Amino acid sequence: MRVTIHKPIANPEQLKQQLLIWSQQFREVIFLDSNSYPQEYSSFDCLLAVDAFTSVKTDFHNAFDDLKQYQSTTKDWLFGYLAYDLKNNIERLKSSNFDGLNFPDLFFFQPKKIFLLKGNELEIQYLFLCDDEVEVDFEEIMNSHSQSFETLGAIEVQQRISKESYVEKVTKMLEHIHVGDMYEANFCMEFFAENAIINPIEKFQKLNEISQAPFSVFFKNDKQFLLSASPERYLKKVGDTLLSQPIKGTSRRFSDFTEDEKSKEYLRKDAKERAENIMITDLVRNDLSHTAQKGSVEVTELCAIYSFLQVHQMISTITSKLDAQYTPIDVLKTTFPMGSMTGAPKISVMKIIENLEETKRGLYSGAVGYFTPSGDFDFNVVIRSILYNQENKYVSFSVGSAITSQSVPEKEYEECLLKAKAMHEVLQ
Repeated sequence: MRVTIHKPIANPEQLKQQLLIWSQQFREVIFLDSNSYPQEYSSFDCLLAVDAFTSVKTDFHNAFDDLKQYQSTTKDWLFGYLAYDLKNNIERLKSSNFDGLNFPDLFFFQPKKIFLLKGNELEIQYLFLCDDEVEVDFEEIMNSHSQSFETLGAIEVQQRISKESYVEKVTKMLEHIHVGDMYEANFCMEFFAENAIINPIEKFQKLNEISQAPFSVFFKNDKQFLLSASPERYLKKVGDTLLSQPIKGTSRRFSDFTEDEKSKEYLRKDAKERAENIMITDLVRNDLSHTAQKGSVEVTELCAIYSFLQVHQMISTITSKLDAQYTPIDVLKTTFPMGSMTGAPKISVMKIIENLEETKRGLYSGAVGYFTPSGDFDFNVVIRSILYNQENKYVSFSVGSAITSQSVPEKEYEECLLKAKAMHEVLQ
């Protein structure tokens, strides 16, 4: 059980920074920031959860069963992530590529302390065992000041797949498309640095500042960190309503207004980008139908253009009503990994990309989010993100693009570099 306290907040933006700084003393931290992005389906402006009372951590074997048991018995707020390689728990698939990060495939924790910010009101929820610490903590938070960071050594970011190799691999994918093995695939490549020492909170603040994405995350599990500026929602559940918002389609931002509008218009009309988006929208409809009430799956928005600080994106919104016989975990299991990060048909694509990619995806292209005590949830897609294992000093970020029959390998490569720009900038 939890004690709930409400506090009026004069400066919400300042409070976000204070919460983030204060949270660093804990072993487990998850900080979710919507960056005041104008979105219809947002529940909170910012959410912080710290200090595990209980947790579940596992590899892909029986991972969804373990999560189902944990979520149904705990019936409390749970925060954590699903890594991409949980696909091996759902289908007969494997992941044998190189993994420099070594994160568990699934990690969720029940926090002792939660802060939910909406507008000028902060809701604080503490488990009974520590509710006497609320006022002391709140005072500490309000007295937290932004830190100045010492300059650490330069990081040498390397590329796992060269341009020549990338073009070769995408050409192979096009052959798969032409013989009918698949229609579309999300192909990813990794950028990495070894012997890297970074200050995670500093890098997150920088990344968040230049991206201001609606699904930003700072996540810490002891020595493992995710710094995410994700623009994409994987799946949200409110009551019996489910909502998915896949992104497919990207174009550049320009400082010149006319150029920027032209880029947006080009994306809106681009037949290849629309085809990409519609294929994945169809896949998500199919995924949601497994747990939906008959006839309840709807596309409420198709190929809409949304603008972010770094890029314009094409986003569709698909909703369904959950059939009462299914649990929240059933929904995740029947839709994971998300269509925008795999392709169509999903299983065939996952086998092909596993053979052509050179890095195990791990948490990249997985999902981070939370469950509420009533079993509602909200998860992002882990893209535009930096992953860091402090223990083995390994930093990694990956980018991908959708390969269809109309793809030109060199252009797809350019799109990957465009998506990598913010992470590069932050690490340099």
